[in-house]
Amino acid sequence: MENVVRVGIGVFVVKNKKFLIGFRKGPHGHNTWALPGGHLEFGESIEKGAAREVFEESLMKVKNQRILGVTNDVFKEENKHYITIWVVCDWKSGKEKIMEPDKNINWEWVNFKSLPKPLFLPLKNLLKSDVLDRVKREISKGL
Repeated sequence: MENVVRVGIGVFVVKNKKFLIGFRKGPHGHNTWALPGGHLEFGESIEKGAAREVFEESLMKVKNQRILGVTNDVFKEENKHYITIWVVCDWKSGKEKIMEPDKNINWEWVNFKSLPKPLFLPLKNLLKSDVLDRVKREISKGL
């Protein structure tokens, strides 16, 4: 198989100045904490992709999706390479529910001080990037 760079989306769903995070169970990023997200689909806008992924994974609806930045994420052990587009949005409705139990064990609302570990590689990379300050500003404005 030819090596391909894929486009991922990581979504900060903001509610009460906290954001949603879940513990990954699936083979990609196994036993790490990650935001809702997934792959951008062909022909899909980034904002619609973010809303779709959040709904598919948690049954929650979001609004006001805003693109924050990107990280370059190389998973050496898995031989995978992603460009992750980071999006922040406001919670609109619904209670978080595990919709993909084969990929995710639970959801928790956290802030940066209560962030669990270990983190999924793209989220670790984001925390080391210059995008982090913008993420924190957007979350502090949140619902």
